[in-house]
Amino acid sequence: MKDVLSPHQIAVANRLISEENAKRTHLVISLSGAHAYGFPSPDSDLDLKAIHIASTRELLGLGPEPKAAERMEIVEGVELDYSSNELQHVLKGVLHGNGNYLERILGHLQPFEGEDLALLRPLVKACLSQNLHRHYNGFARSQLKEWEKTGFKVTKKLLYVVRTTMTGLHALTAGEIVTDLRTLVDGYGLTGVSELIEQKQRGELSELPEPLAIEWRGRVEAFFERLDAAVKVSRLPTEPSEAAVMALEDWLVDVRQRRF
Repeated sequence: MKDVLSPHQIAVANRLISEENAKRTHLVISLSGAHAYGFPSPDSDLDLKAIHIASTRELLGLGPEPKAAERMEIVEGVELDYSSNELQHVLKGVLHGNGNYLERILGHLQPFEGEDLALLRPLVKACLSQNLHRHYNGFARSQLKEWEKTGFKVTKKLLYVVRTTMTGLHALTAGEIVTDLRTLVDGYGLTGVSELIEQKQRGELSELPEPLAIEWRGRVEAFFERLDAAVKVSRLPTEPSEAAVMALEDWLVDVRQRRF
């Protein structure tokens, strides 16, 4: 974390984590957004995505179903964006290839890890399937539309397209989740992406020079083609195996029993 956040950002984030830990039991709190994707700018917010575990009594009682928790505020000049989803909802999403949830569990920047996370990670990795293609393709397409709305100018939106497609491609071909675009540049021959990252690091709303915007309008569709090609040759199963799903469910039931 020290290589990604400043001491002040770490202190503010730790304060928020301590406050939210007092409200709910977290399995993990993961750093997402530009900091996890390898292209933060000085004005990037701290995007903290979490998974919490509701008490078993709460789940079995007459009260409302556990809801997602959200918190957005600026603390001492640091913009914080925290959200958390309940464990069962997350694991169902994992089985359907939800990359947001996969990245929370298998990502590399996690300022808080609960005691059960280490056992969960290999179980989730065993559930990786070609379902994740749908998520990464869909999210990247939505970001492409957002880039179009900016007149193909805002660098951040373009980088989200590139990051999302390449994280999905790597997951399909290597069976692992890598969110930092900088680590994918060399391995996949992503010429020109480092220049985009440098441009984005100037500010959240940094705009591409016109020649660069024109160039990338012609290049961006190739990333979707590579993602589609990856699913055709992926060694991941089309769906999680029955054994992997049963192991994940056994783990969840054990967690519930210990937290009645």
